[in-house]
Amino acid sequence: MHAVSLDNLWVAFGLTFAAGLATAIGSLLVLFSKRPNPRLLAFGLAFAGGAMVYVSLSEILNKSVASFALAYGEHLGFTYGTLWFLAGVILVVLIDHFVPNPHETLDKQDPAFKEKNRSSIRRVGLLSAVAITAHNFPEGLATFFATLESPSVGLPLAFAIAIHNIPEGIAIAVPVYFATGRKSYAFGASLLSGLAEPVGAAIGFFALAGSLSNATFGAVFGLIAGIMVFLALDELLPAAKRYAKGHETVYGLVIGMATIAISLVLFKW
Repeated sequence: MHAVSLDNLWVAFGLTFAAGLATAIGSLLVLFSKRPNPRLLAFGLAFAGGAMVYVSLSEILNKSVASFALAYGEHLGFTYGTLWFLAGVILVVLIDHFVPNPHETLDKQDPAFKEKNRSSIRRVGLLSAVAITAHNFPEGLATFFATLESPSVGLPLAFAIAIHNIPEGIAIAVPVYFATGRKSYAFGASLLSGLAEPVGAAIGFFALAGSLSNATFGAVFGLIAGIMVFLALDELLPAAKRYAKGHETVYGLVIGMATIAISLVLFKW
């Protein structure tokens, strides 16, 4: 059985809550600046993608395999860890299929917005908020359980997800602000979407609180690794490439991986 530290529990909820609040930061960038810097945004998205892929494959997937190995032995541990990793990928594929995540421009001056009427834009904003909120639930679960098991893994993952959430907040705030003309509505919509992460963490924890065995942690970590890798490859890196004008994507990717690698080495000391 895994023993859950009360300190880790509060740290896990705190980091998940903070990562979710990054969507509100994204909305503030829309409301109080002329437009986001696309090259900086490209670098940030690629940085987050590199960080998420590295920490998922080097730490979280290994924790899944190790947890299953404690429950079922080394050979079955690797098998189950791999299967749950693939299950995490399939889970996000299904979410994407039934609730597609919009990948629209982040520029509120874009002609695509001006060509549509306000009611249509309002609908775009609502669909964006619903879709992003649906994707935030598994992200909150990932941050929470990674931190619950090991804050040294959860902290860089929360940081990467927070960076990822900033453009999501922008994607929600742009159409809502354009349709309503009210900053409070745009900020509120982004904030509510971000709060889906701590809500997802709370639901996951209370649903699994009575069965936090080695096998349960193995399954959760396998799912988390699959979810994070898919999100990075399907959302962050394509979006980074879309806003890049040079080599920002590959630089951000490599630096993101290197930053997480170095931080994990330092945490070991």
